Amino acid sequence: MRPSLYDLKAAKQTVSLTLNSDLYAQSKRFGINASQIAEEALAQEVARHKAEQLRSEIQRDIEALDTYESKYGFISRNGPRAL
Repeated sequence: MRPSLYDLKAAKQTVSLTLNSDLYAQSKRFGINASQIAEEALAQEVARHKAEQLRSEIQRDIEALDTYESKYGFISRNGPRAL
């Protein structure tokens, strides 16, 4: 099981959202819990942002490693190896 991206036991916070009134009315008629849907959508968006941030960090690390290796040689378990 994957760890949660946020504290599932954190207290709920009342917030104000602006939604299309017709969409909200239809969701209520279908018994859709708008708060739950909003929380799930936010969790997905936070996960997407965190993944993008991680990809960016990995890319910077790869570029730094490439720069190091082009200057000092390839890294191995026995230390740098000359080009």
